[in-house]
Amino acid sequence: MSLQPDTFKTLVKAAAEQVIASAPELTALDQAIGDGDHGANMKRGFEAVLSKLDTIGAQPLDEALKSIGKTLVMTVGGASGPLYGSFFLAAGEALSQHKSLPENLADVFGSGVNAVSARGRSHAGEKTMLDVLVPVLETLKTEAGRPDLIERIRATASESVERTAPMQATKGRASFLGARSIGHIDPGAKSSCVMLHAVCSTLEERT
Repeated sequence: MSLQPDTFKTLVKAAAEQVIASAPELTALDQAIGDGDHGANMKRGFEAVLSKLDTIGAQPLDEALKSIGKTLVMTVGGASGPLYGSFFLAAGEALSQHKSLPENLADVFGSGVNAVSARGRSHAGEKTMLDVLVPVLETLKTEAGRPDLIERIRATASESVERTAPMQATKGRASFLGARSIGHIDPGAKSSCVMLHAVCSTLEERT
């Protein structure tokens, strides 16, 4: 595994801090089409991750990802905990199967995306976090090796989250609103975008 432990810790810290800082925005988005608790739930989960960061960062990368997943499952309420937890648990398991980062990033990320899809019984196009994760996965697959890959990932995440606004939700709490869910950005897609942006910005700073 070629991703250095200090780099991994920095990436996790950046993502967690950005999610925590974005809690009010995530709450406002969820108040429009959900239970209104996405921001608070995500904040609580990533505060727990930060509190364990030294321990997590000292583990092998596959186990570190699994620890993040377990922490989120245990501390994030609602559907988001199992979904985000499943992503990190599956990514960690993929690394356990003779994968490495960044060489096998698309495969590892894809394992996480598939786990989210299976856990939520959902697919892209249903106004969920998958509407950001799936396009980003496609970017990782099709544009690997490009010198501007990080910028392309950031742009894909930004464009994808905006595309959730005109969608009608067919999964989760928002699906109960039917056509009234149209016109609002999905909060799960937004929190995914927030994390991806934080990782991209941190990678750019370190390179």
